[in-house]
Amino acid sequence: MAENRRYKDPLAYQKEEFLHSPEARSVRILSEYLDPLREFRLHQIHDTIIFFGSARIPSPESEGFETSSMGRYYKECQELACRLTEWSMSLDRDESKFVVCTGGGPGIMEAANRGASEAGGSTIGLNIGLPMEQFPNPYITPDLSFEFHYFFMRKFWFAYLAKAMVVFPGGFGTLDELMELLTLTQTRKLRKKMVTVLYGTTFWQKILNFDALVEYGMISPEDLELFQFADDVDTAFQMLRDGLTNLYLNPEVLLPEAEVTTPAIASSRV
Repeated sequence: MAENRRYKDPLAYQKEEFLHSPEARSVRILSEYLDPLREFRLHQIHDTIIFFGSARIPSPESEGFETSSMGRYYKECQELACRLTEWSMSLDRDESKFVVCTGGGPGIMEAANRGASEAGGSTIGLNIGLPMEQFPNPYITPDLSFEFHYFFMRKFWFAYLAKAMVVFPGGFGTLDELMELLTLTQTRKLRKKMVTVLYGTTFWQKILNFDALVEYGMISPEDLELFQFADDVDTAFQMLRDGLTNLYLNPEVLLPEAEVTTPAIASSRV
């Protein structure tokens, strides 16, 4: 006869080994969807402005900032995020509108979170676990700092809430994020309008020859209307403020949300 057991086996969702197993991958993916959803509901965040750009651009406190040709982008990103947050907070609305959201790391991401924080607003960081151990920067609102394992879930949260994006100079990661959002907009997988500003005309026109894509028939001429260029904070701020006002603050304009509409999201208006 089996010996009487004086303990209970742990519940499946309490088993560490199971949660990290291949069989629980769907549970981990779902967690990276539901945890941010819960926090965005609690903080009444329905709209974001996403900032993309290089993690390698130095902050003013970094060694070599004064000699870096790219260092100015940190300060200009910081100022732009600050001004956008101040403008957003001045809107007469109950929910949090147009919250600054970044990839959560250093460089341009830190600059944007820093500017929004200095303006007294909430600010989001969607960090990703990488081999070089990217750590969240200290300017993210604590409850809105998220750590992702899956790139595609991180990209979902970038795309779903965004009403505008500002793309500063960057490398592979920045290009990936830019092209992902442009593709979703071009193919109308995002049915909403996205205000897109590429900051640094000389950089972007040297890195990406958009006119050649039109010339070779790879994109349509009207696809060039999906984004605008800016070279200073005043111009970028005006583009973003005016675009967001016309698209999302004009009561005569009602645009649908992103195409992804699960019951959980639809009921929360996220």
